[in-house]
Amino acid sequence: MITIRVPCSSANIGPGFDVIGLALSIYLELQVTIDGSRSTSNAALNCVVTYEGQGAGEVDLHADKNLITRTALYVLRCHGHASFPVETHVHIHNPIPLGRGLGSSGAAVVAGVMLANEVADLALSKARILDFCLMIERHPDNVAAALYGGFVGTYLNELDPADMDRKEIPLSEVLPEPAGGVDTGLKPPEPPVGIGHYKRFNWAPEIKAIAIIPDYEVSTAKARGCLPAAYERRDVVFNMQRLALLVVALGESPPDVNLIYEGMQDRLHQPQRQELIPGLKEILRSVTPKSHPGLLGICLSGAGPTILALATGNFDAIAEVILERFRQEGITCDWKVLEPSETGATATRS
Repeated sequence: MITIRVPCSSANIGPGFDVIGLALSIYLELQVTIDGSRSTSNAALNCVVTYEGQGAGEVDLHADKNLITRTALYVLRCHGHASFPVETHVHIHNPIPLGRGLGSSGAAVVAGVMLANEVADLALSKARILDFCLMIERHPDNVAAALYGGFVGTYLNELDPADMDRKEIPLSEVLPEPAGGVDTGLKPPEPPVGIGHYKRFNWAPEIKAIAIIPDYEVSTAKARGCLPAAYERRDVVFNMQRLALLVVALGESPPDVNLIYEGMQDRLHQPQRQELIPGLKEILRSVTPKSHPGLLGICLSGAGPTILALATGNFDAIAEVILERFRQEGITCDWKVLEPSETGATATRS
């Protein structure tokens, strides 16, 4: 059996919009078997998909529509394989909430590329896996964090618009929406080498992440629809100044509370998304290190609606004040204390 594990991730961390990501300790897991005794299969594309976890009943289990297996098929077809090996069974266990800003689609894409790599023995390097991921999921902050683990900074090179329009490439926004990945009979365009780049930063061991996860979804497309086409220069400079210090400050031990709290302020995406997340403005304004010792900073996780509070202690009290603010809006939430996933995505055989 092949076991593939991919962590969830939180992007942006305040000012690092579409730039920085943090792998966290909730793991998507695939358990993959191939029945070598069979020469034919009754399953479409030789693949049976089963699923448990978040979104069970919503996620499509057809191999050509599920984001994980569509991603794998794209990679397989780039390497001359029209389908999975005969009688492949992919069991998906997914505890990552869908559409909550915790990188569910990024984790699915990483898992899909690794699935193809394993079942077809492609021997792709992690750098090449990243290239394939970025053809599908254009957010390198989530993908690089999920693949490599830890706290990362990223950028994405410009891609050929003609390649990007090809129907053979599956596109990812938020699970379980299907798009692309059409089998046209043509070989799909392979990604150029080195689409995106990443650098891993240090992370202070004292810092944990409190994830407050509201019980509703915000689609990435809707959250991006709130953003302006252009920004004021002063707002861009505001974010760049804070980001330059934040990526260093989060790696220093003991953490500098004031530097991190101010460094996590943002003007590029959080103010614009307040209309999608009731209570967000008040939470960002009122939950501070002065009011709640142990807190370092607070931000949206990705596009939201999950709130991420970085803290060194006092986790219950910090979580409770945010939960209560959401209750006042009639919103129920789950919450977890998470740690950085240092190893990133893994594949093992047993």
